[in-house]
Amino acid sequence: MRMQKNTLFLLIFLILVWGINWPLSKIALDYAPPILFAGLRALIGGVLLVLVALPKAKQLRLRQTWPIYLTSALLSIVIYYGVQTIGLQYTPAGLFSAIVFLQPVLLGLFSWLWLGEAMTKQKMLGLIVGFAGVATMSAGGFTGDVSAVGIILALVTALSWALGTAYVKKIGPKVDSTWLTAMQIMIGGVILLLAGSGMEDWSKIQWNGTFIWDTLFIAVFVIAAGWFVYFKLISEGEASKIGSFTFLIPIVSIFSSVIFLNEKVTINLVAGLILVLASIVLVNVRFQRRRASALPAVPDGQAGPGAR
Repeated sequence: MRMQKNTLFLLIFLILVWGINWPLSKIALDYAPPILFAGLRALIGGVLLVLVALPKAKQLRLRQTWPIYLTSALLSIVIYYGVQTIGLQYTPAGLFSAIVFLQPVLLGLFSWLWLGEAMTKQKMLGLIVGFAGVATMSAGGFTGDVSAVGIILALVTALSWALGTAYVKKIGPKVDSTWLTAMQIMIGGVILLLAGSGMEDWSKIQWNGTFIWDTLFIAVFVIAAGWFVYFKLISEGEASKIGSFTFLIPIVSIFSSVIFLNEKVTINLVAGLILVLASIVLVNVRFQRRRASALPAVPDGQAGPGAR
């Protein structure tokens, strides 16, 4: 598998920041209601990206492109973060996470159906193996009460992420990528804050140092920089291949949870890691059978290797 250094660096950055997002978000939720917290981090990240995009103000074209920004915001921000936060209240975190990371498999299917990307048996096998790896790592979460509502919400979360990614890849040439990322996050943040204001109490937020720094880190690196890098990678490469690397995010999440939340490493983690690495190889490396015709030709007048 050949990959440019810049692409590799961006992938590593994305996997790291999105991986540590899970334990950091769990810490922040001790100090704020979930929907208001989701809205705050999204709005801050969106405003930062708008400031970055201002030098290209002419490319915003809001009158023509606002439906694109709104659709992307609903799929990638509002539904994804909103439903995810609510669903975790009904389903064990491990099970919920395993279902959400069905996303690369769904993205592979959507990329094949809508974006014209090739779908080989090997690639599909790799996507399924990756999902199996995430499920194996999350097997500890299969205990406790499991709600049908929670499972449905987890599926909706995975579906919205996959649809949002495929949609951005499809309409990418019609809008400026920086403005698309900025507007979808800012619009999504506003909608989440409005919803949170109607459902939750602002006085429940504890504005201490831990919450403020946690929220700022997530807003800047996870939301603003993370989504910008993710959509940049999607726009420049095959969505299904980039999506396969998101299987690594739960691995980073689990290891960072060990560091920040004192969670334990289990045999499931090791087995899941092996499956995840295998899935990335299957999706990104093309294996070809050697054919006899591919062997070097024997010049005329010379004997073959076994001749006497």
